[in-house]
Amino acid sequence: MTRGCVIFKILTVCTGNICRSPSAEVILREHLAAAGLERLVQVDSAGTADYHIGEPPSDPALRLAARRGYDLAPLCARQVDAADFADFDLILAMDRGHFGRLTDLQPVDSRARLHLFLEVLPQAGPDLPDPYYGGDGDYETMLDLIEAAVPGWIARLQEHFLTKE
Repeated sequence: MTRGCVIFKILTVCTGNICRSPSAEVILREHLAAAGLERLVQVDSAGTADYHIGEPPSDPALRLAARRGYDLAPLCARQVDAADFADFDLILAMDRGHFGRLTDLQPVDSRARLHLFLEVLPQAGPDLPDPYYGGDGDYETMLDLIEAAVPGWIARLQEHFLTKE
């Protein structure tokens, strides 16, 4: 492995890229840094729809993530595009609807592997609930589930995707 170089890229994907996927992006990035992997793994997020392109994460996502020490403020929503399937090694869909849409969009020659974000936390079920039309409690549940799943992804990265020095 080349010291200090990104060798693996992850994209988290939800609908509008203003709640679940930006939260997962930042939480995953923070936990990767705590594990000493921030220079090896790059994380980004996107949405399957164009509803919020250019907008910041939702106010509750910003506010409640900040209470937990996560800064979503620098992020701005974007939509998944064809280049993402060539640029990213792992694309994590927040629910089965996103997974199906990504499967439909994925080119045949894509190097990206598609997975459901919560598959490493099977007791939670396959879909990370969308808090957008809910209240703070729905956002807290989203954040709890993301925080619970991230260690499973880091372990999987270390075991299957990143080579040891």
